Amino acid sequence: MDAQQLADLLADVRDGSLAPDEALSRLRRLPYADVAGARIDHHRLLRTGHPEAVYGPGKSPTQCARIVAEMLSGGSGPVLLTRAQPQQVTAVLAACPGATVHRPADRGPDSADSEELATVVWRAGNPRNEQVVVASAGTADGPVAHEAAAVLCAFGISATPRSDIGLAGMHRFLAEIDTLAAADVVIVVAGMEGALATAVAGVTPAPVIAVPTSAGYGAALEGVTALLAMHASCAAGITVVGIDNGFGAAMAAMRILDLAARSHGGSE
Repeated sequence: MDAQQLADLLADVRDGSLAPDEALSRLRRLPYADVAGARIDHHRLLRTGHPEAVYGPGKSPTQCARIVAEMLSGGSGPVLLTRAQPQQVTAVLAACPGATVHRPADRGPDSADSEELATVVWRAGNPRNEQVVVASAGTADGPVAHEAAAVLCAFGISATPRSDIGLAGMHRFLAEIDTLAAADVVIVVAGMEGALATAVAGVTPAPVIAVPTSAGYGAALEGVTALLAMHASCAAGITVVGIDNGFGAAMAAMRILDLAARSHGGSE
């Protein structure tokens, strides 16, 4: 339930079109609902402006299906299932049709036998005009960049991807400077030594959200080297999320964009 729905509910009680007992019954579901061993936070959209997402790993296909069904029936706004395995995708689509399944581009959205983890979206938001660039250093960073773009899409943002522009080939990065400089937010996805985030933050005035990935050889330490390098960047003001956390980077971008929209009197 979002703020407008709550206001409409109270208005219905005031004008008599909704009985107080029915309103109370609906409000009981507002804080959370117990479903399949999870407490679904229906109140989060009202508190933060964004609904809770469903994290696939560790949940059975049946749990995913029941949780998604509860979120669709008892809440509002986009519903996301992240890092979903093929069995989970099959189960939730059978129980809750009408979703968009985002898989890495080289697999294709209709590839039923894909072993890649998917982001599944129901009730995506209306299109928005903000320009968000998702820049990735190498093709090994692609799945994390794809997750970030899929989450943005759920909230109406059609991200501009710029892939394989790592600094080992400086000419590839330099070719994208105009695009980076024109963005409202840039998400930078990089493994190895994570240098791309510093370079991007040096050429754009936009907020830069850096995502270290676990791509890299031995001394990359499964993303720890990139994480520390991004934290230690000499480019001031970079926001850094956790290793491989494309979802977190996208949600950080949405908080920035929503705040800017509110401050300019726009809609979210």
